[in-house]
Amino acid sequence: MPEFEKLVKSYLPMTETALYILLSLYEPRHGYGISKYVAELTGDRIKLGSGTIYGTLTKMQKDGLIDIYDNTDKRTVYERTDTGTQILEREIARIESVYTNIRTVAEGGAI
Repeated sequence: MPEFEKLVKSYLPMTETALYILLSLYEPRHGYGISKYVAELTGDRIKLGSGTIYGTLTKMQKDGLIDIYDNTDKRTVYERTDTGTQILEREIARIESVYTNIRTVAEGGAI
């Protein structure tokens, strides 16, 4: 199995933590910036602790989904790689398909 397909199998379906971290990296951010962005985006429904963020960032960096953009001023700033973007796009397509199925069933009154 090609390496990319192994990553797809490993990450999809994504945890909300992984999804929101990759989503937040549409621009480079440091860990605290990711946490603030995710909390703001989700109306504080998701509050990522530092252990959760940095554990996930470490795994994603090892897997090549993110990389270090800048490591100055005592803060590591991360960016999404092309591989990370491709994985995120696959997850978004999967979620869109799930949503379409839900709407189809709901509109038919079958829920």
